[in-house]
Amino acid sequence: MSMDLNDYTIIKEGEAEILMHAKNEVFFNKTQVNNRDMSIAVLRTFISKRKQEHEALLSKRNKKNGSSSDVEDKPNDCDINIEKSNDQGLEEKPNEDPCTASEEPVKIEGKVRGKLKPPRVLEALSASGLRALRYAREVEGIGQVVALDNDKGAVEACQRNIKFNGSVACSKVESHLADARVYMLTHPKEFDVVDLDPYGSPSVFLDSAVQSVVDGGMLMCTATDMAVLCGGNGEVCYSKYGSYALRGKYCHEMALRILLACIESHANRYKRYIVPVLSVQMDFYVRVFVRVYTSASAMKNTPLKLSYVYQCIGCDSFHLQPIGRTVSKNTSVRYLPGFAPVVPQECSDCGKKFNMGGPIWSAPIHDQDWVTSILADVKSMKNCYPAYERISAVLTTISEELPDVPLFLSLHNLCATLKCTSPSAVIFRSAVINAGYQISGTHVNPLGLKSDAPMDVIWDIMRCWVKNHPVKAQPADQPGSVILAKEPVLQANFARAVASLSKAQAKKVARFLPNPERHWGPKLRAGRQITSKHISLLGEEAVNGCLNDQDSERDAKRQKIEKSNDAIAES
Repeated sequence: MSMDLNDYTIIKEGEAEILMHAKNEVFFNKTQVNNRDMSIAVLRTFISKRKQEHEALLSKRNKKNGSSSDVEDKPNDCDINIEKSNDQGLEEKPNEDPCTASEEPVKIEGKVRGKLKPPRVLEALSASGLRALRYAREVEGIGQVVALDNDKGAVEACQRNIKFNGSVACSKVESHLADARVYMLTHPKEFDVVDLDPYGSPSVFLDSAVQSVVDGGMLMCTATDMAVLCGGNGEVCYSKYGSYALRGKYCHEMALRILLACIESHANRYKRYIVPVLSVQMDFYVRVFVRVYTSASAMKNTPLKLSYVYQCIGCDSFHLQPIGRTVSKNTSVRYLPGFAPVVPQECSDCGKKFNMGGPIWSAPIHDQDWVTSILADVKSMKNCYPAYERISAVLTTISEELPDVPLFLSLHNLCATLKCTSPSAVIFRSAVINAGYQISGTHVNPLGLKSDAPMDVIWDIMRCWVKNHPVKAQPADQPGSVILAKEPVLQANFARAVASLSKAQAKKVARFLPNPERHWGPKLRAGRQITSKHISLLGEEAVNGCLNDQDSERDAKRQKIEKSNDAIAES
C-alpha cells in the first residue's frame, strides 16, 4: 500500500481495524460501538431465523407434495421471493463473489432442492466502512456487503480499510461512490438487509430503502436528530416524519414510535408493511430493526397500528386515539375509522386542556421472541462484543417490558403534580399489581413505568398515597389540588406484591450503566473545522490539541509563502 502509515491511527473494534487520518476527513464516532454491536447481534439472529423459516417452508412444500426430500421445479409465491432476494443484484458481477456463486440450488432429475444463499447487506452510508467490515468479518454466514458513500474521500478511506483488513474483507466487501437514494431505487428488492445510519435524520432515505429490501428482509435505521423527534421543534418533526412530537417524559419512546410510523407510511405506498423486531433508544439516538413484507391485504391493518396522543398540559395524563378499527361479521372484516373523541375537551382529572400529537406507532415495538434469541446469542458470545455490558443491559431491560403498552408514566412527574413525597417504585408497582393491572419498567428511562392501568386508576392510587402522606395546602386552581379534591374510587393496597420487582432487579443485574468516559456522545460532521465551541462535544484536551495542530499548519504554510515570496523578490 503506497501510503505513509505514520499519518494514520489504527483503530480496532471487534475483529475489524481501520486507518483514521489525523484530520477530521472521514466521520468516525467510537460511541457508536453500542450501535454496531447491537446491529451485529440482530444480524446474527436474523440469519438464524431466516434459515429456520426457509427450512420450515421447504418442509411444508415437501409435505404438500408428498415428498420427503425433493421439491417440484415450479416454485410457489414465497419461494419466488426467496429466490429473487438471492439472485437479484448478482447479475451485474456474477463472478465477483465465489462464495455466493457456488450457492445455486441443486437440480436433480428435474427437481430442485432449495438452498438458501448468504444474505446480501447494503450499508447505505458507510463513511470509514467500519460497520461493513465488522459485518463481513464477524457475522458467520453473511454474503456480499455493499458499502456506499456520496463522499469521494470516504469511499477512498473505505477501500483503503477493506485492503487493510485482508482477504476476507476483500472478497466480501465492496465500496461504491454513489448517492444512496439513487442506488437503492435502482436496485429494488435486491438486499436482504439494508442498514441506514445517517448523520441526522434518515427521512430522505426511507422511501428508497423500503423498496430495496427483499420480502422478509431487514431494515435497520438510526435517527440522531433527537431534538426534532422529542418535541423541540414539532413543526419540523411533522415536515420530516409526518408526525407531531410532544414534549413529555416519554418523548424518547415517542421518537421511536414516530420513526416506526414514518417507515410504515413509506412502505405502504408500495403495498408493503413492517414488523418491528427490536427498537432501542441508546445514548443520543434511536435505532429500529424492522422486517419488511409485501401484502396488499395485510397493509389494510396499518390504521389499527397507529394512534394520536392526547397529553394534558396540567397533569401529564395521556390518552391514545386509534386511527382505525375493524368490525367482524361471520368471515368478513370491515375496516372503519376509529371512534372519537377518546377524551373530553378538558381533562377529567385536572380540568386543563389537551395537546394532540402523532400519529405514532401504537402496536408493539419489539418481538419478544427475537429479543430473547438476541440476548441469548449475546450472552453466549460475550467476548465478541466490545460493548457487551451495555447492550446486554439494554436487551435485559427490553425483555422485561410490557410489549403492548405504548409510552410510559414517570412516578416523579406524578408526585410533582401533586406536590407530594414520592413512594418507592416497589410500593407503587405493588399498588398497581394489587389493583389487578400489569406494570413494568422501560429501557428508555430508569424512572419510567409502563402500565395497562388507566389514568383514573393511577390517580386513585396517588390519592390514597397522599391520604397517608399529607401535603401542604395548594391554591385551588392548581392541577394537583383539583385531582386531590376528588375522593378515590379505588382503595389502593400498598402491600408488597411478589411481582413488584422484575427478575433482573431481584438478581440485582445492572440495567442502566453510566457512560464509559466523558464526552460520550455525538461528534462533529466530517470535514468541519474544530473550534473552541466544540469543547462540550470533544473535550478540552482534544480541542486544544487540534487547535495547536491547526496553528502549527498555518505557521508552516505562512513560512513557506514568505520564503517563496523572498525567492521571487531576489530573482
